[in-house]
Amino acid sequence: MDLKIFAPLWGSEQMDFATFADRVAEAGYDGVELSFPLHDEAVREKAVRILKERNLALIAQHWQTINPNIAEHIEEFLAHLNWLADTEPLFINSQTGRDWFSVADNLRIIEAAARFSEETGIRVLHETHRGKSLFCATRTMEILEAEASMRITADFSHWCTVSESWLEDQQATVAQAIARADHIHARVGHPEGPQVTDPRAPEWQDALHAHLAWWDAIAETKKASGERLTITSEFGPFPYMPTLPYTRQPIADQWEINVHMMNLLRQRYQ
Repeated sequence: MDLKIFAPLWGSEQMDFATFADRVAEAGYDGVELSFPLHDEAVREKAVRILKERNLALIAQHWQTINPNIAEHIEEFLAHLNWLADTEPLFINSQTGRDWFSVADNLRIIEAAARFSEETGIRVLHETHRGKSLFCATRTMEILEAEASMRITADFSHWCTVSESWLEDQQATVAQAIARADHIHARVGHPEGPQVTDPRAPEWQDALHAHLAWWDAIAETKKASGERLTITSEFGPFPYMPTLPYTRQPIADQWEINVHMMNLLRQRYQ
């Protein structure tokens, strides 16, 4: 199985991008997952050039579209996808739709993404994310059943939080999501939040192993098919990362945790 592990730009946006890319390459990552501000061509082209110079792959990320009007939402969504297409990404990871849109309206957005993929040859993977179309397991099942060709980014930390559970009573739905997953956001959540303080800590080992079991199943599916598996180690900064009161000082090191997750998963799946 071809395994590629990516670093998130999230949490390092204030760092000079070339310095960040050097740090990513030196740590042993295969690439970076990031979004690009719409219409800022200079920023986009500079980032793409820097990544290419370091032989780092690119996963483009969309999360910005929140327009409540469905027709305008689709128009804005496609504008973002077309803007990202010019970066020639490995694929686009999209936080698609809204949790309060109807299934029918979210499907209209997903179908627009499918047409974009047909026209450009760029895959769009739809992320399981709070506030978006795939915010919970049951709604995701409805959408997956209606859209047979749809592929997803599996971030099960969000589902744990939405359901306040380890999804033990939704195993059939989780299995359906695993079968449709091409990309993993490797962040460990829990029933009361989308991110544990530190996955290395003994008090969070049950949470870690719950997520590892889901990721293992995705990896086994990819190994059996001979397909590539991509993973982004996606522990985030504040407010995902808890901080000390009054100081805003993070109680753990985001970069260190993400590198730990990269090494753990590379050793586990390669």
